[in-house]
Amino acid sequence: MRSPIDPFTPAVELAAAIRRKEVSPVEVADCFLERMDRLDPRLNAFCHRADDEVRKAAAAAADAVARATSAADLPPFHGVPLPVKDLVDVAGWPTTHGSAGAAPEPARVSDPVVRRFVDAGFVLLGKTTTSEFGSLPFTESDALGISRNPWDPDRTPGGSSSGAGAAVAAGMAPLAHAEDGGGSIRIPASCNGLVGLKPTRGLVTNATVEVEGLGTSGVLTRSVADTAAALDVLARHDPAAWWSPPTPRTSFAAALETDLPTGLRIGALTDSPIDGVAVHPACTAAVDIALRTLESAGQHLVDTPLPLPPADELVAAFTTLWNVGGAGIALAEPDRVEAHNLALRAAARAIDSWTYAEGVRKTQQLSRRIVEGFLAGFDLLITPTMACLPPLVGAWRAGTEDDPLRALLNSYPMGVFTSVFNVTGQPAISLPLHHDDGTGLPVGIQIVAAPWREDLLLQVSRTLELAHPWSDRRPPVG
Repeated sequence: MRSPIDPFTPAVELAAAIRRKEVSPVEVADCFLERMDRLDPRLNAFCHRADDEVRKAAAAAADAVARATSAADLPPFHGVPLPVKDLVDVAGWPTTHGSAGAAPEPARVSDPVVRRFVDAGFVLLGKTTTSEFGSLPFTESDALGISRNPWDPDRTPGGSSSGAGAAVAAGMAPLAHAEDGGGSIRIPASCNGLVGLKPTRGLVTNATVEVEGLGTSGVLTRSVADTAAALDVLARHDPAAWWSPPTPRTSFAAALETDLPTGLRIGALTDSPIDGVAVHPACTAAVDIALRTLESAGQHLVDTPLPLPPADELVAAFTTLWNVGGAGIALAEPDRVEAHNLALRAAARAIDSWTYAEGVRKTQQLSRRIVEGFLAGFDLLITPTMACLPPLVGAWRAGTEDDPLRALLNSYPMGVFTSVFNVTGQPAISLPLHHDDGTGLPVGIQIVAAPWREDLLLQVSRTLELAHPWSDRRPPVG
């Protein structure tokens, strides 16, 4: 039987309905589990399901609602389901890292990000698919199969948070945990018509610093308000982390109640930072829509170029770090690692620790140069999220039989605009501002702010969301 709950209801609204006792956490969980049963065989967004545990947690949440003397006693997302990307540990569940070679034993303890979600009242809904070790912006793997886009199942939902993007877009989850080391929150946001914020480096901490600080956790949502409220959950001071700022004094959700200042310096970057990567006209059109909207709202458009270093320097610096992305992952069968990741591991092992340290230092120097130029020229920068529409499934394979690393080169159009801001550590958000006329596929824009200015990023995002609403858009599968 179909649930009366609208599965596309924003997470903050679901949480409010649960607190008002208009709907039970059990009803909410059953709604999404039924949709997973019906839709996931086609989309392959989930790689681990624990439905009995989900229903048990939802029943406990319902009991807590009944016992609460006040709705204020409940945590902010009490009873709201949320799946976790299969790159982080959930106690009692296996973590495959998207690899057929991964050790099958369940995790003993949950990652700090997962613990924050649980403390905020979320009901963990299962685990979502990822490319192996999160190294590619799609999931088409030996271990987890092919994840597909609900807007067109012949196309990828992006990645590496592939399952997270497909699940939220198809209404199998109200929001989903995601991670981003080169664009893996923002790319699926663009591919699936969602909101995806990569926080400032260090604002959200995991158990360890990921890939020298390139990687961070966040969420994929359908609204700016959900993104802000989830960031309030994740951006907590972590005294055990290598670095962690104090918990922000003002909530990110509260920032949305403040009007966007006028006179901001808004820059644009629509040419690919890497020569030879063409940018699809729909991607530049999306940026034009954002610029016109913000200019009419009193912002100042500037022509200042972003001072990027030569592309070969930036790629070399990024690759030095990216090669070690799978380090520290326990493997039961190393020979089952996919060919491109075997090649990355070989490249990493071919350099000594001194050369690696020099690469880290060079990356930091390049980052400082870019950020200093950004601060001098802009308050916000707008780019396409991707240089292309969501690619067809299998498009990445061209040439990989001769050179497995072609998988990464073939992915450049997806990550060419996002990865630079993993290097700089700046906050960046993808918004579903446009659709391609020819295909109907969603097209995202990326907005970048100065470090620690998630408040400004969320305010400008809310301005664009009000000017160009996307909440009523639904994919064909879902």
